[in-house]
Amino acid sequence: MKKPLYFLLLLLWPALLHAQNVNTANDFNLNFDKKTPAKALPDKWAEWGRGYSVAADSAVKRNGAYSVLIKAPVKRENIPFGCVASTIPAAYRGKEIELRGYLKYNNVETGWAGLMLRVDGPSGPLQFSNMQIENNHGTQEWKQFSIKLPFSSAATAIHIGAILTGTGELWADDFELLIDGKPFTEAPEKKPFAAELDKEFDSGSKVLLGPGHALSPELITDLTNLGKVWGFLKYYHPAVAKGDYNWDYELFRILTPFAQAKTSAERQKIVLSWIEKLGLISEVKAVEIPKDAILKPDLDWIRKSGFQEALAGSLEKVVPAKRIYEHYYISQYPAGNPNFINENAYSQMHYPDAGFRLLSLYRYWNMIEYFFPYKALIREDWDAVLKEFIPKFLMASNETDYKLVTLAIITRVQDTHAYIEGQHDVLENYFGNKYAPVELAFIEGKPVVIDYYNPKLGEASGLKVGDVIETVNGKTIAQIIKEKTPYTPASNEPTRLKNMAPNLIRSNDSTVAVTYKREGKVAKANVKVYGPNSVDTYANYNKKDTCFKLIAPDVAYIFPGKFKNSYLKTIAPEVMKTKGVIVDMRCYPSDFMVFTFGGMLMPENRLFAKFTVGSLEAPGLFTFGPEVKVGGRNPDYYKGKVVVIVNEKAVSNSEYTTMAFSAGPNTTVIGSTTAGADGNVSSIALPGGIRTRISGIGVYYPDGRETQQIGIVPDIEIKPTIKGIAAGRDEVLEKALEIINDK
Repeated sequence: MKKPLYFLLLLLWPALLHAQNVNTANDFNLNFDKKTPAKALPDKWAEWGRGYSVAADSAVKRNGAYSVLIKAPVKRENIPFGCVASTIPAAYRGKEIELRGYLKYNNVETGWAGLMLRVDGPSGPLQFSNMQIENNHGTQEWKQFSIKLPFSSAATAIHIGAILTGTGELWADDFELLIDGKPFTEAPEKKPFAAELDKEFDSGSKVLLGPGHALSPELITDLTNLGKVWGFLKYYHPAVAKGDYNWDYELFRILTPFAQAKTSAERQKIVLSWIEKLGLISEVKAVEIPKDAILKPDLDWIRKSGFQEALAGSLEKVVPAKRIYEHYYISQYPAGNPNFINENAYSQMHYPDAGFRLLSLYRYWNMIEYFFPYKALIREDWDAVLKEFIPKFLMASNETDYKLVTLAIITRVQDTHAYIEGQHDVLENYFGNKYAPVELAFIEGKPVVIDYYNPKLGEASGLKVGDVIETVNGKTIAQIIKEKTPYTPASNEPTRLKNMAPNLIRSNDSTVAVTYKREGKVAKANVKVYGPNSVDTYANYNKKDTCFKLIAPDVAYIFPGKFKNSYLKTIAPEVMKTKGVIVDMRCYPSDFMVFTFGGMLMPENRLFAKFTVGSLEAPGLFTFGPEVKVGGRNPDYYKGKVVVIVNEKAVSNSEYTTMAFSAGPNTTVIGSTTAGADGNVSSIALPGGIRTRISGIGVYYPDGRETQQIGIVPDIEIKPTIKGIAAGRDEVLEKALEIINDK
């Protein structure tokens, strides 16, 4: 899936965090007036992005000596944005942070202008906004804008700035940063948690496990149990919740004596002493588990793991402990999805040592165990998965093996949201860092050329739209699918094949030998492959020239991938004149249109979804929240036919939007099953600089039907054919027109 612009900004996080060197608490040059003569930018400000002109401007300003001007280049190919930014230490306490700033912009088109506010924690971004949703474009004289975000106690850095995408020019001046409505320098000083003062294992875990160290079956079983105890205490014990312990490093303290112990009984005594060190449970607040909970905490292992009575009893005393809402390691976003805070990614350890590798497994496994709303849909014994992967993580002998085994366990969660983010050179080199210039999709179960990523190079490849790939470097497609499946996360098989398609013709060599079928005849080709500077596998993402057009005099076509809510005022009157509208959801919406465009389709308030959210008081518990409605009393709702087209490209917000539109009285969904990954995402940081995600809340139809893995099942199933692709037809769109025209 195409990364939104915030992901590009996240890549700058480590560099900017270290590049800034703020020495005072009250002078951050928020009005841009201090400037060293030899420098282009005001003091304590830096340029993010590339290709845009970013400099101080003494001619156009709101106040003082300078503003900052961001100006788009004439040619913007592969140049996503321009941004001016400053970083402030998060040395303050509060509940809400606000950035205010004055902006002036001219001729901003094909993009937007806005403020940028990002709050980072130890493992990366916690909160972020760049006003993309507001879609500020056109021309605007000086005006004050504002961003408000929750301010977490886990914050370590605050990034503020202004951003421009698309064409035009943007001026910024007179910034203010507020915490709980007051200037941030007046906020209470944040005191470090005890967990943050523990530095003992910063240079390594000192754990002697892994290659060269034998793992007996008994030790593997005991390490499995240790991982469960470690995760249970992390999320259930009040002392850990308060931030009194660096729980990563506490693992390392126990691992060495634990591994050196001769028997399971000795190891249990070590664990019991470890728990006792955390102190007695002083307050109890038992949480009632609702009978209708969709997921309940699974703590039966405490009694079923063969623990001695002393250890089992000690663990059971932790279960009803009163837990504080502001847990050091876990919180919740406003939507209810988990926010995994204070998780160090240990990015400097590209190949972390054995202790950190085991930590990676324990951390991920327990996040899924207690905070994944679709854990029941994994449909295999999650305890057995932990045991299976302990030797795999410990015996990973290099960075490639470690990141592959991490990708493998992520794949086992069966969630399309759960991939490894960003670029990891060892994975690129393993799978191949060069790509064919042709776009493939599985049509009728076979990989078919449907477009070119690079038209010039694509035509030169010898392959044409409609060609069916039969073999790649002598391997059948079935063989390649079997090899890649363990490393291709997805919620369902159509989406797995969609995710796999760009990787079929991929290599570190300069050419790939391919056999293909065209018009019933098999032929061979040596296809040249290219690096990402020549072939962008996202080149056709949301590829349309407009969000709205009439494809017949009385039939409207909406493409959400280009749609903005600000366009609705102009579009709506034209849509209302038609007898039918086609919403092509084979994309990812560029704006949240559930309650805007969706409201046009409803005669009254209609139910379309309900959510499950997890619990901080009883980790592992998921219950249903209120049902969600769209629309309101509206006698002038759109009364024409509405046809929504979906396929495996429709993921997350696309699926949620389709659910909302489906509540309309005249809506028909056609196409094929969607990606089956719905719900607000939560980020996960793992040792070695690995970042992944999960679907963080459960999304269901009002009657309780699942959407995860299943996706949005169309009312009428219709798929493209190889013959239709070769002829340049969009057979699904043709069917949509037939439905509107009653054919």
